[in-house]
Amino acid sequence: MDTLRNHKNPWVLYEMEVPHSRFCDPACGVSPAEKLSPEHLQLLRNAFTCPKAEIQMHKNRSDRRSGRNRGGNKERGIKFEEFREVLRSVIGPDIEDIWVERFFSEVDISCTGQVKWQQLCSYLLLEYTERERASIPRAALLDSQPQIKHCSQNKREPTVRVVAVSHPPPLRYISVSKGGQIAVWNSSLHILKSLGLAGDPTEEVANTRRFRGWTTDAVYMGNVHKVAIATDCRDLHFVNVYTASVFEDVHLFGFRSVPTALCYWHDVQCPEQPSLLLLGDEKGGVHLMWFLNPSKGLFKNLSKKENGPQRIFFPDLGEHRNMVSYRHIPNIHQEPINRVMFDPGTNVIMTSSESDATSVVFINVTLKQEPYVWKFKQGAKCFDYNASLQLMVTGGCDRVVRLWTRFVTTRPVATLLGHLTTVLDVAIYQPVGQIFSYSRDAELRVWDISSHHCLKTVCLQFPCQQPGRIPEHGNFPLLLVSPPLSEPSHLVVGCKDYLALLSLAETRRGGGGLLTDEGREPEPNIGSGPALSCALYNSALRQVVTGHADSSVSLWDIESGRRRLQILNAHGEEELTCMALDSSHRRLITGARNGTIKVWNLLNGLNLHKLEPVTNSEVTGLTCLHDNQLLAVGWSQRIAQYDIAAAKDLYVRADMSWKSSSVHKSDILAVCQCSALGVVATASHDGEVIIWRLETQGPVLHLHGPTQRG
Repeated sequence: MDTLRNHKNPWVLYEMEVPHSRFCDPACGVSPAEKLSPEHLQLLRNAFTCPKAEIQMHKNRSDRRSGRNRGGNKERGIKFEEFREVLRSVIGPDIEDIWVERFFSEVDISCTGQVKWQQLCSYLLLEYTERERASIPRAALLDSQPQIKHCSQNKREPTVRVVAVSHPPPLRYISVSKGGQIAVWNSSLHILKSLGLAGDPTEEVANTRRFRGWTTDAVYMGNVHKVAIATDCRDLHFVNVYTASVFEDVHLFGFRSVPTALCYWHDVQCPEQPSLLLLGDEKGGVHLMWFLNPSKGLFKNLSKKENGPQRIFFPDLGEHRNMVSYRHIPNIHQEPINRVMFDPGTNVIMTSSESDATSVVFINVTLKQEPYVWKFKQGAKCFDYNASLQLMVTGGCDRVVRLWTRFVTTRPVATLLGHLTTVLDVAIYQPVGQIFSYSRDAELRVWDISSHHCLKTVCLQFPCQQPGRIPEHGNFPLLLVSPPLSEPSHLVVGCKDYLALLSLAETRRGGGGLLTDEGREPEPNIGSGPALSCALYNSALRQVVTGHADSSVSLWDIESGRRRLQILNAHGEEELTCMALDSSHRRLITGARNGTIKVWNLLNGLNLHKLEPVTNSEVTGLTCLHDNQLLAVGWSQRIAQYDIAAAKDLYVRADMSWKSSSVHKSDILAVCQCSALGVVATASHDGEVIIWRLETQGPVLHLHGPTQRG
């Protein structure tokens, strides 16, 4: 148990938690804040502050002109009838009484029967702030620590590429190290198998062929269940990954240049149709290999003269003309190609390099159309393209992430700044409209496509990192697993010989909105949702309030059974442990396992106050006295008091004036009040019950359970 009272910042628990989201029932109608324009606010201000303004009501006129409101500094308030007439004069006579009553109740949260201008301003400020926060989407990265695993099979070499193999199920990952070591992982990042690439048979020693080159890229060929691996030995290794016994079955060697980037496409609907393997090379050209009958194999089966994979000399590829068609497009770039993609819808090959003159090139396979060429300083070290969004994202040595439209090459749509080192990889995550960018210093950033805001920055803590040194990476550190794959969306990041697994949200997560039919149960079936941790009945609003282990709060209408309001992540990711209502039954107080306490407006879900946590341990009981003095107990073994009636700020300090220090010897588990007698009772884990007098804030009676003999 950590006491927070002596900390410089007692609010640190609130600053670290996941922001909450509120969702309202559309049947409640338009929020009052949505109907008010700046002109309306000016007229409302005049009505509140100028008793002799044009908007004067016949009702309460005598009260205003009497000496009741004289006194200079006393703020003037208006009652419901006058408030309704003011709104009709300001907004229009067509406003409904139900809407006005809701507006008045949301502002008059203490049920005084009057609304003051300062109250209205505080309400509107809170509502507008909440709406602005809700309009900014949350990063798709789920807020949990990434799972990091070490690959000892890499022999301290960096991982060049990780590919996902989804068929046959379950999901597996294939990682390829720079030195040619292949590791097969399960979905939890546990290594299932490893093997090394076969080397040149002329260099065989003791019946082993040690691979003596560097790998440059790898790609998964889904319809034939193989992984193609390119190396700086000017060759391709085809590894069969269909069964658990992963093995290399074809070695294509003797290319004229080193393949540096790979891309594979096949028709998912008709996997037996011809497929395409693209190779970008060190001389800026692209090699196209069409596999004409992939269901029967990639190459003609020749009799093997030795053990190991079938070896095919690239100049002899003509012997396999019935199985594969080859074509070369030279000099697309002036520098080595570092990325290659293919858009089957437009038959366009997309490549990038670190050339200023040919940073990114989109060229049609037929070469009958002029290519689109993007030019920018220091070129592109990486790019990603999304056909449905018509969006391209680039990153490079200048540490800038740029967004481009498909047909405009002269100027980026947006320039995203923030990375301090070279951007190594980028990925577009379409389901939520966000972009991932990863830089050489192991910093992962999440960007919103529409607003161009950086939503989240994560500095991944790989064990291989050393202070003051940049960790070594492969050429392709990111693997984004997302639809159309049926697996849960996630991101795999490679840094030297370590892999990190980060879970992703599969839908756009905002700060709130409306309860939709898709998100609402047909009938209130609380048992099928997250575990229920606390519940209470609000007789004033005729609602049931439920708190859940996943830190969510729901308000249910007892007549219709509909959920009227839902608050997600009310206390971040901490479980709710207790709830209470204030004396007006319009405010909800919630306590959580980490010691945080919050006050909510039950009419609209606004977070009114955050109460100072005494410790970072569980709050087990809350009770609100008749004057809205809140008492909180828990594992701190003390009674904390909060004045939520007079509180005007978001943060409310704890009053520790109760003589409760060292009185309870065990964790306090419950608290209850008797206003008629002016006492409060607390019960602790050891069976002791203590009666406290409200007037003196001290104990008056100790009740002990029967003790054990001996």
